[in-house]
Amino acid sequence: MASVTTQANGGRLIQFMADGKRKSLSLGKVPMKTADEVKRRVELICNAKLTNTSLDNETAAWIAGIGDELAAKLAAVGLMQDRKPKPEDGPVLLGEFIDAYTEKRTDTKPGMKEVWRQGEMGLREFFGDDRPLPTVTPGDADEYRVWLSNKKAKSGRKISDHKLASLTVAKRLQFAKMIFRAALRKRLIGENPFAGVNVQTSMPENEHFVTHDDAYKLIAACSNGTWRSIVALARFGGLRCPSEVLSLRWQDIDWEQNKVTVQSPKTEHHPGKATRVIPLFPELRPYLQEAFEQAPDGAVHGVSDEMRKRANGPNGWVNCNLRTTMEKIVKRAGLTPWKRLFHNLRASRQTELEDRFPSHVVCKWMGNSESIARKHYLKVTDEHFAVATAERYAKFDASAMQKPMQSAAVRKSNERNKTTQVVTSKQVLPIVIAPDSLILSNKADGEGFEPPVPLRVRQFSRLLP
Repeated sequence: MASVTTQANGGRLIQFMADGKRKSLSLGKVPMKTADEVKRRVELICNAKLTNTSLDNETAAWIAGIGDELAAKLAAVGLMQDRKPKPEDGPVLLGEFIDAYTEKRTDTKPGMKEVWRQGEMGLREFFGDDRPLPTVTPGDADEYRVWLSNKKAKSGRKISDHKLASLTVAKRLQFAKMIFRAALRKRLIGENPFAGVNVQTSMPENEHFVTHDDAYKLIAACSNGTWRSIVALARFGGLRCPSEVLSLRWQDIDWEQNKVTVQSPKTEHHPGKATRVIPLFPELRPYLQEAFEQAPDGAVHGVSDEMRKRANGPNGWVNCNLRTTMEKIVKRAGLTPWKRLFHNLRASRQTELEDRFPSHVVCKWMGNSESIARKHYLKVTDEHFAVATAERYAKFDASAMQKPMQSAAVRKSNERNKTTQVVTSKQVLPIVIAPDSLILSNKADGEGFEPPVPLRVRQFSRLLP
């Protein structure tokens, strides 16, 4: 806990414990209300550092918005990084800036920083830690992209014969863009050399739609009720795996109201995004009921604590332990393993829900945005093609389709004779004008006093079933 002391000269002093030491932060002559607010922020920052967790968005925004004077004082007591390098230090080096930036991003979850580490390794290996930031040019950025595309992947300590996956290359380029964008905003460089580098975030080769039939094959191949519920939650509930699936508690399921409250560790640091409510879908319910009946007395979560411990380490949720078992289930079901095993289960659910419900409703259930859904989740399935070519979607029957064909023959004859005529027939009413031209004649027998109906309208109405 921190405390505020008023000094003899009227200045406010905040005292607090950090890194096992008692430290002081002098604010000068400020109102007590201001001092109390700074004290509250100091406590939140200290708690985040102590527990190695992310700052809430409000505190992160507060740090970004404070003046340079207060920022320098916070940096002096180790609560944040210096905003500006000292002039005598010369240009900022790449390695130093990466270290300072990643440490300062207390609003980012440990799991995301683990993803960033791959991007760090790429930049350090290609440019070197001692490379001054201003010397990196757009040409260097292009060479880095080519280097990544040709780089061989590693399997443990051994170099693989395969190149880095497209998604891995994209993530490393995204990290480079982020680092140099941050340097640009601090006025450390004149331009972001990676601004013009194309980053392909959508990977068609990684997409795979898991049909209902295949989903049931997977569930049948599971060895116990726990794994059946894991697969069902990912495929029929659309939950992120492992973080949301393994965070589900039995108390989150409202069996009477057919609702499930989903705990979302990935988005919990965003206001109002810690949880969301989804329907207890009919396809999902029996597998959750089975797992609930098999759960030991006093169980809190839908899966065992042992499984949760293996999948939730110091750097956040990882699915490597689940992926190994999931690949065995896929092969046991007689299917070929696909890339991004769990993501494509979730994406398949969003795709089919979008065909039944409004997009904003589905995105609310899935916990993402419509733009993200279009970019990374929605897929074109075989069923879409089947529906598009189904008989019930043919608007015109065979006889109706003959009419425009016969009309075309009449038009060709008219063009040869260089005359314009209207052929009247109970069976065939040809179009004798170009689609984009004006009606040349609207004369017809027995029209009466009502305004004449244009010929194209009359012809089209006869074609409708």
